Amino acid sequence: MRKCVQCGGRLKRVHRTFVERFSYLAIYECRDCKDVACIPRGYFYHLGQECRCPRCGTMRVTRLNKRDHIDPMESGLMNHVERWMGGKLYHCRYCRIQFYDRREMCKQDAVAPLNDAQRQPAGNTPDQP
Repeated sequence: MRKCVQCGGRLKRVHRTFVERFSYLAIYECRDCKDVACIPRGYFYHLGQECRCPRCGTMRVTRLNKRDHIDPMESGLMNHVERWMGGKLYHCRYCRIQFYDRREMCKQDAVAPLNDAQRQPAGNTPDQP
């Protein structure tokens, strides 16, 4: 059962309009706070500026120099088109698949970890007794 990201309540699936059927796989609505969550179609992962995993949509992918014969290669028309258009080989660490994409990876500055000064709460400095 899916849970709401706002309040943690249960989500129910709602009907999509004719136009929404082309954009979303499913639309869910929270029973408590009425927040709406939409699951996009897979072809939206091929649109945009950064490389994304074609299965889960994450931007946390790694670049491979050559094909790994342990993890499977993504099958499908878009993967072959991307390879034919000069795409580079990438690997998703969550889905454990390899795929080709012509776009560059997302900048790591957007997901950089916090340094020590940002982790400490305000008012608690190590120099104070």
